[in-house]
Amino acid sequence: MSYAKVKQNQSSNEDAYKTTVARIERIHSQLANAPRGLRLKDKVCIITGVGSMKGIGRAAAIRFAHEGAKHLYLLDYDPTNLPNLEATIVEKYPDVKVTTLQADAADEKAISGLCNRALREEGRLDVFFANAGVPTRDHLDDISAENFMNTMRVNTLSCFLAIKYASLAMRKTDPSRGKETSGGSIILTASTAGLRSGAGPVDYSASKAAVNSLAQTSTYQLQKTDIRINSICPGLIETGMTTVTFEYARQRGTAGKIGQLNPLRRFGIPEEIANAAVFLASDDSSYVNGQNIAVDGGLSASLPVVPGKWA
Repeated sequence: MSYAKVKQNQSSNEDAYKTTVARIERIHSQLANAPRGLRLKDKVCIITGVGSMKGIGRAAAIRFAHEGAKHLYLLDYDPTNLPNLEATIVEKYPDVKVTTLQADAADEKAISGLCNRALREEGRLDVFFANAGVPTRDHLDDISAENFMNTMRVNTLSCFLAIKYASLAMRKTDPSRGKETSGGSIILTASTAGLRSGAGPVDYSASKAAVNSLAQTSTYQLQKTDIRINSICPGLIETGMTTVTFEYARQRGTAGKIGQLNPLRRFGIPEEIANAAVFLASDDSSYVNGQNIAVDGGLSASLPVVPGKWA
C-alpha cells in the first residue's frame, strides 16, 4: 500500500530531469556565491587526482582554497589541466599558495617525497585527500588478472600510501610553524560500489571496498595520534569519469532516468562531494573517525528498489 502511494506521487522521467537540472543549477549558484570561509585557515593540504576539469579533485581544491587553506599541494598523473587549476585558484584566492605536481599517486617515492616536501616547506601537514582513482567497466569474464591488479594499484595502493606517509608527516611537530601537537585528517575517495553490490564492476568494487576497509582499520593503528581517517563514498556523480554514461543517456533521450534509483531521484555534482571533503578536513568533524560516509542521494541506504517495479 505504501509503495503504491509513493508510485502515484512520482513525476515522469522528463519532469524529474527538469527538476534535477534546476536543482543542480541552484547548487552551482549557491557554491559560487558563498562567502569566503575560514574552516581550513592555516591548514596545509595535499589533494591527489585533481586533473579532470569536471572532477571531484578540482572541485575540492577550489573549495579548500575558498575555506582559507594556507598551501595546497595538488597532484595528478596527467599534467594537462594543472596550469589551469593553479591559475584559477591564484586569480580568485591570491592568499592561498598553490603547488602543482605531475606524479603517480600510487608511486611510493612520489607520495613520500610530497609529504616530506610539505614538512620542509611549511613545517606541517594537516590534510591529505587521496582522491586519485580509475574507473572500470568490464564484465567479470573480460577482466584480466593484470587489469584487476592495476585497478587495485591505482584505487587502493594510492590510498594506502597516502595513509602511511601522510600519517608520518602529521605526527611531526614544529611549534615554530604553529604545529604544537600531532594531528591531521586523511580523506579517501571510495565509492558506493564499495558499500553495496550492483554499483560497479567487480574489480572497481573490490578496490573501493578495500579503501573503505583501510579507513576503518588504519584508525586503530594510529591511536592517540589525533589523526583521523575517513572515506567518502560518492554515488552517481557527473565527472570526467562518468561522462560517457551521461552523454550516452542524453544521446538516447533517456537523460531523465539518470540517478532515478536513489530517493533524491537525481545525480550529484563534484561540488557536493567537495563539501563533504571540507567537512572531514576541518575541525568541524573532530570526532568523526574510521567512517565510510556515503554521499549518494540515499542509494546505499536500502536494498535496490527500481521505481515503478514494486509488486
